[in-house]
Amino acid sequence: MGLYKKLFKQTAIYGLATVLPRMFSFLLVPLYTDLLPKAEYGKVSIIFAWMIFFNVILSYGMETAFFRFYNNETNKKKVIETATVSIFWSTIFFLIVALLYRNTLSNWSGIEAQYIIYTIWILVLDALVIVPFSKLRATQKPMIYAIIKIGNVVLNLILSLFFLLFLPKTAIANPNGFLSTFYLENFQIGYIFIANVLSSLATFVVLSPSYLQINWDFDFGLWKKMMRYGLPIMIAGIAFAINEQFDKILLGKLLPANIAEAQVGVYSACYKLGLFMVLYRTAYTLGIEPFFFSHASNENAPQTYATVTKYFVIFGSFILLAVIVFADVLKVLMIRDASYWEAMKVVPLIILANFFLGIYTNLSVWYKLIDKTYIGAYISIIGAIVTLALNFLLIPTMGYYGSAIATIIAYGSMMFISYYFGNKYYPIPYDIKKIGGYLIVSIGFSMLSFYVFRENYFVGIPLLILFLYFIYHNEKEILNRILKRNTN
Repeated sequence: MGLYKKLFKQTAIYGLATVLPRMFSFLLVPLYTDLLPKAEYGKVSIIFAWMIFFNVILSYGMETAFFRFYNNETNKKKVIETATVSIFWSTIFFLIVALLYRNTLSNWSGIEAQYIIYTIWILVLDALVIVPFSKLRATQKPMIYAIIKIGNVVLNLILSLFFLLFLPKTAIANPNGFLSTFYLENFQIGYIFIANVLSSLATFVVLSPSYLQINWDFDFGLWKKMMRYGLPIMIAGIAFAINEQFDKILLGKLLPANIAEAQVGVYSACYKLGLFMVLYRTAYTLGIEPFFFSHASNENAPQTYATVTKYFVIFGSFILLAVIVFADVLKVLMIRDASYWEAMKVVPLIILANFFLGIYTNLSVWYKLIDKTYIGAYISIIGAIVTLALNFLLIPTMGYYGSAIATIIAYGSMMFISYYFGNKYYPIPYDIKKIGGYLIVSIGFSMLSFYVFRENYFVGIPLLILFLYFIYHNEKEILNRILKRNTN
């Protein structure tokens, strides 16, 4: 059980580094939706969607390649330096080209040039901390990682509150004061991005000593191997970005211009209620990737992966049901403007889609361990094709509900494809009977609670309790064993 305790501890710390920043950043959702009209919030959502794509391109799979080669190579310093030099110069090249062609990017994307400039700097600063953050994870320093991640978002929150609430009130109350010189009327979107630039800059400054601690040696042979490993990861990442974010961009393009940005706004706001599953999936992924690689040579590795996956599904199934049962409570806390609630019907689909994505993350370990990352790229491309095809097909008639359907079908397809091929190339003894049982019961209870007995907590809460009993009934032997060990 020592392996699982270590995994749980690391996942808990990485979870803290993920949950707290997301919770702090989620405080910005009611702030944004209170201050911005739906169309303006939709514009912000579209810009952030584009940023996800460029984040993937600027990292070009180097983060995952770093973990793979850091664990395999005897000269770990060489891996750190090669990855650092590669990311640094590719990022500087992007900065120069993007600033030179900022007006072209503005015309192509339909985003104002000033927002393009802010976005470029955010992307550059975030790319420059990829290797320093990866080094903290690889050297098992999750607490430092967590503190920096949390600090970034706390600073972003404080700056956002300053620019969006404190500064306007102060400038209006004292128009001749010092702070009024920094205030621009109707510049809320600009202030949102300035806050992001400053918080990203602060994170880079904190991690910049990592650049001073290396000799800037570059091993071209190692770099080629890392690129061969990482580029398929980049392709998979682009496909993931399409699955996760392109629906917002397509909604803005395919819906009538007079309603497009407002529809993106309400969809994006309600999409945020999938946060809890995203938090769970992201925290788990941060902890599990180094764990998978470091234990790949163990004789019982397949059984370990199977056990880990089962418990991921158990906890995830409970989160799925709990969030859907209390979705209408959460909407009041998180999205105070009731005009955004029209998109609530997509919430169960989005949460379940993110759960499928988390299961896919577990199932995808096989192609990373046998150095066939191109298979992951193929699977992700299939998912992206499904996403694009269904969005083009469904958005004109179903709007954002069609986008939600496309997302769940895409992630579900990827999950099943990965399981099928994993069974052929790297068999893992998953407990399919129990995993399937948890999924079916949780999904069934969730749909019953939301679509039949919505906001009827006399039904929803008993369903939640019944599901907990179902878990205990199936896992009582292991649970009793753990409890006995803790009491001795």
